Amino acid sequence: MPAETSGVSLWSRVRELEGDALRQIQSLYDTNFPIEFRHYFAEIIERQPWDQIDPDQSSDETQAKFILDNFLGEINRQCELLSDGGDFLQRLRFSEIGQHFKNVYGNHPMELVRIVKKILSIETRLVQEATAANVNGQDDVKPSTGSDKNAKINKDLEHLYALTQDAESDLRKLQSKQEYFVINYQESVKIQTSLQQINQMSASDPTRAQLGQQLTKKKNEVDQLLQLEAHKLLQQRTSLAEKHHKTFTLLTELQNQVLDEELIQWKRSQALAYNGVIQEGSLDQLQQWCERLAEIIWQCRQQIKRVELQRQQLPINNQGVDLLPELNTTITALLSTLVTSTFIIEKQPPQVLKTQTRFGSTIRLLVGGKLNVHMNPPTVKATIVSEAQAKALLKNENARALSETSGEILNNSSIMEYHPQSGVLSVNFRNMSLRRIKRSDKRGAESVTEEKFTILFQSQFSVGGNELVFQVRTLSLPVVVIVHGNQEANATASILWDNAFAEQGRIPFQVPDKVAWNRIVETLNYKWKHECQSAHGLTAGAMRYLSQKLFRQPLAPLSEKPVSWAQFNREPLPGRNFTFWQWFNGVMELTKSKHVQPHWLDRGCVGFICKNESQEALIQKPGGSFLLRYSDSEIGGLTIAWVSENDNKQKQVWNLQPHTSKDFTVRGLADRIRDLEQLHFVYTQDERIVGKEEMFSRYYSKSPNPPSQPNDGYVKAEIQVTIPNIAGINLGSPVHESSVASPRSPSSGYGDHQSLISSPQAGPVQYEMPNQISQDQMDFSENAQQSNSGSGSAFDPQNSFDQFDSSNTIDVNELLSKVN
Repeated sequence: MPAETSGVSLWSRVRELEGDALRQIQSLYDTNFPIEFRHYFAEIIERQPWDQIDPDQSSDETQAKFILDNFLGEINRQCELLSDGGDFLQRLRFSEIGQHFKNVYGNHPMELVRIVKKILSIETRLVQEATAANVNGQDDVKPSTGSDKNAKINKDLEHLYALTQDAESDLRKLQSKQEYFVINYQESVKIQTSLQQINQMSASDPTRAQLGQQLTKKKNEVDQLLQLEAHKLLQQRTSLAEKHHKTFTLLTELQNQVLDEELIQWKRSQALAYNGVIQEGSLDQLQQWCERLAEIIWQCRQQIKRVELQRQQLPINNQGVDLLPELNTTITALLSTLVTSTFIIEKQPPQVLKTQTRFGSTIRLLVGGKLNVHMNPPTVKATIVSEAQAKALLKNENARALSETSGEILNNSSIMEYHPQSGVLSVNFRNMSLRRIKRSDKRGAESVTEEKFTILFQSQFSVGGNELVFQVRTLSLPVVVIVHGNQEANATASILWDNAFAEQGRIPFQVPDKVAWNRIVETLNYKWKHECQSAHGLTAGAMRYLSQKLFRQPLAPLSEKPVSWAQFNREPLPGRNFTFWQWFNGVMELTKSKHVQPHWLDRGCVGFICKNESQEALIQKPGGSFLLRYSDSEIGGLTIAWVSENDNKQKQVWNLQPHTSKDFTVRGLADRIRDLEQLHFVYTQDERIVGKEEMFSRYYSKSPNPPSQPNDGYVKAEIQVTIPNIAGINLGSPVHESSVASPRSPSSGYGDHQSLISSPQAGPVQYEMPNQISQDQMDFSENAQQSNSGSGSAFDPQNSFDQFDSSNTIDVNELLSKVN
């Protein structure tokens, strides 16, 4: 997880951060993971295999405990080193950290993993943003918009917090003035009572008039003061309401930016990540923003409630517009929107979902910790719903939409858990299983692998001591349900198309029927790099090859020619019984396998090149040159094309019968290449010629040294690939630099020669061909026959192979059927 460049540690780059990024770093560390430990133990922290540990998988707890023990051991070692005249205070601090780790994480090592992964993720993101900003700054380009945007959001949050604190100060002053007003009002009432008592005195009492005048004067003074104070109170109430209105307006704008832009963008990035696009944005960063919003909104709401209480305690008629009801409605709506929008799916369920198969998902409430929802942890329930039901849900047709589901999910209910060290409130469904599915009646050409469902997660909880009750729900990305593995490729196509081309705010689960070729090839490139774990994706030549396969003509990668869904994965390719996607997915599955992936990463596999182009490429190369290309006619097939020279120094290109992953489980690709003596130089993806030993030798299987005598009386056999020696055919010869032009390609020809020999010393098997081969045994094309007739020579079975086109494929079974 930690990003390193040229051996530079992540922490050394973190220490170079400035400004807002540095403040964010400082906020990451507390007593549960002190910054001193991060600083002094950076090396051991960053070399741990964090990416291999899932804090929600109990099976990884042993590895987490091992890391904790490593930390404690290193802390003890450093303390011992410091005991010999070292820094006394530092030794005490290390000892405190070690003891704290034991107390907090001794029984909960997965929480340590969760915290460290979160911290390293945020550090990496901040370093990457700072690096991008520096690079762009050096190039006189606009600085990183992502970094600027984050900084602006943080600045706006600080501004809103300041406004809220300012309103809090005004509210306290208002409360003080109101209490002073009440005291004066009580004084006025007391004076009025005294006047009433004086009025009841005898008229002959000489003090009555004097006391009455004094009290009346004092009451008038108090009443005037009360009128002035009441006017000031009303002004302050109005001013505070206007401040709240301004704050709520800014708060609404910022919340809309966080929820409708940043969070939606994160969800969109989550969908694209299925297609191999690197997911952008940080969920932890979003949680920080949402928690700050929750704090501000909750404080504002409490202020509004106190204003209401003040008005109840001291009603003062307001002749102007009363903003309080609107403010109350606004702040409650903001809180409701924030809570319901931050109930999200952190880890999506698999989008190709097979029945009777265990699957998982993680749901997270971003503001759960701040609103103390975990004090009464809610239960989350998962159900599967159809596309029609999803549409109804978005229309808020609750009664009809939730009255039934489209299937039965086992283990679909679980309680949310709060992780205090990370502040995350989430629930991890580990053992869900789709027991059955209810499909809708489909019309037209749509197949079951094009029918989309979604997993609905819903819950209910209260905040503020049951003051507010929220019903929350969220829908997963589209899911295609399959019952058999042979449906997976077509289901994957439906999901790939949906994730790549779905428009924001669409009606579930509508997607465009046609998409420009440049968007298609971009999607395929991302998917290829992700599945094959390759830094390099599809070359320009590969993209032209794919367009030729789809359109029957080469297109530039930036072409906007439309591709329909039917072209992509409904209609078979011309002359084939499979679709474009089925072919592409087949070679992708082959390439990402352990048998082919290393050779793709080494650029030893060209892959995307047709038979004619491979012939043109090889015919100019030395004899014994070969390349690896994907079969056009077989899904997930890889063939070897090589050039040989006959006795007349003419070059011919041959194609070995395609191999599949199943074949490579018997004998690996590198070993097959080693076995074939006809192969000497590999033609690479970047058009180089490299000796096969240099390219493939490190992948050869190591044969054990045979014992001098068999231990059990049996001699061990080995499997080896050979091409039979066939009379009249020169499939491999010493390397020559001749550049004789290749004959034209026939439309069809022999398949590939291949034989698996099981013997202690395997070697090429000698085959004898009959002296006479009839015309119907030769599968020449019309072009080949015209070439023969054009040369003026009659057909001669004895030398027919000399005239045989170099792009023909050798079929072992067909050839073996002709032997004897």
